[in-house]
Amino acid sequence: MGWLNDETGLERNAANFVPLSPLSHLNRAKRVFPDRTAIVDRGRRFSYRDYHARASQLASALAGAGVGPGDVVATMLPNTLAQAEAHFGVPATGAVLNTINTRLDPDTIAYIFGHGGARVALVDSQFLPVAEAAIARMEGDGPRLIEVADDAAGFPASGRHTEYEDFIAAGDAGFAWVMPGDEWESLALNYTSGTTGRPKGVVYSHRGAYLHTLGLSLDWGLSRDTVYLTIVPLFHCNNWVHTWSIPAVGGTVVCCRDITAKAIYDAIADEGVTHFGGAPIVLNMIINAKDADRRNFDHVVQVYTAGAPPPAATLAGIEPLGFAVTQVYGLTETYGHVVECIWREDWAELPDEDRYAMKARTGVAQVMMEDVTVLDADSMAQVPMDGATIGEVMCRGNVVMKGYLKNPEASAEAFRGGYFHTGDIAFQHPDGYIKITDRSKDIIISGGENVSSVEVEGALMHHPAVSLCAVVAKPDDKWGEVPCAFVELKEGASAAEEELIAFARERLAGFKTPKQVIFTELPKTSTGKIQKFELRKLIDAV
Repeated sequence: MGWLNDETGLERNAANFVPLSPLSHLNRAKRVFPDRTAIVDRGRRFSYRDYHARASQLASALAGAGVGPGDVVATMLPNTLAQAEAHFGVPATGAVLNTINTRLDPDTIAYIFGHGGARVALVDSQFLPVAEAAIARMEGDGPRLIEVADDAAGFPASGRHTEYEDFIAAGDAGFAWVMPGDEWESLALNYTSGTTGRPKGVVYSHRGAYLHTLGLSLDWGLSRDTVYLTIVPLFHCNNWVHTWSIPAVGGTVVCCRDITAKAIYDAIADEGVTHFGGAPIVLNMIINAKDADRRNFDHVVQVYTAGAPPPAATLAGIEPLGFAVTQVYGLTETYGHVVECIWREDWAELPDEDRYAMKARTGVAQVMMEDVTVLDADSMAQVPMDGATIGEVMCRGNVVMKGYLKNPEASAEAFRGGYFHTGDIAFQHPDGYIKITDRSKDIIISGGENVSSVEVEGALMHHPAVSLCAVVAKPDDKWGEVPCAFVELKEGASAAEEELIAFARERLAGFKTPKQVIFTELPKTSTGKIQKFELRKLIDAV
């Protein structure tokens, strides 16, 4: 019998076990890097001492407003100082942060407010009318709105709600943070894009976010010299946890409210930005920038891109400009990216076309994930790694969500067989690199946003002239993919393409609206099921 079978006196205690939380990163940074620049928001610069103090004031003000452990605080904010502060200030009260996609429609936002039970919502003045419209649709009281004005961006305070700076001014910069008693406590609530029906609430733990921040730091080579630009929205998987990560290394976050080529080039040239993440549309924006918007810089900028494989033409266009692009993959349910196309030195001498094809592979598991592979969805057996046999991408590890809020059935199905089922179809190469080939739920990824074909079809079916419709992805140079609708009209009815697009736009967010409508008889199986693969062939033939 080994001596470690006797564990007497080896129990956890306050000295040897502290619950993991990304909050610890900012607490440490305040002590270790008090005078280093922590965050830049246009003309405003804040040290780690300042950043911590303002997050503490927010936490104190929220506590004074009745927010406590387990409560939910929502945000509808662009990538500005207040949104970054909320990532620390909200959980510092023991509350759960719910960052809401600012592009959503009032009905969906009303559902999220109600389902998540938000007590307070921090809302940028630009999005205040949408938030107010959402609350007006709710049964009972919605969250208390705190307005975050942005005069510099042309969005002054409306005067209808307490303004953010006034709100936190009443808070105590010395507020004692409520750290988690258990690292499994909930840190954040993020809603999926609603692939079928209403969006699902994905719950993150303090533990998962903390481990993801450390894994990111290792894989991406973050350091005190890192200057990170917030292009990925902080409402997308909490900015892929990037903003939580930077204080761990004492780097600098640069806020970017409006994502334009000029803003990106200016941040790189003026602030020395070294890292950012973004969808392929951002890469194309940089490549196609006007000469007047370009700036010179003398260092290589590290870029993570996700949402769709970067086309070879995009890689060929952006790399000579000073950007090193790496494809990553993940989902809301995995706190953002968990797969990376890790560069292999033996690819360096390949011809450009072959090298870019290698970089377009989805990749292998990142360090924060225990296993990401391709399994047969029914048998849960590993598919042959032959570059051809398809299966479903499956994940397991410490950065998989806790589950779906108030939906144990969906959680159980997602975790069936001891893996998280992504719903993405892929094959694996002999070296283990995954290559995604399709999405089992017909998700359209437009400009980095997930669009549910079912939701778009449901909106179009409300038009009195529409008998049947199907929506599939159409390749687009700017957005990567856009929704394209195929429509069968009722006998004797008529409708124009522009009419149906406008009809859908009244019911959907702009990025979900079809960009083309094709009138045709839809191909169907003998049982009446629409054959979407045939529709994709029609698009390819156009």
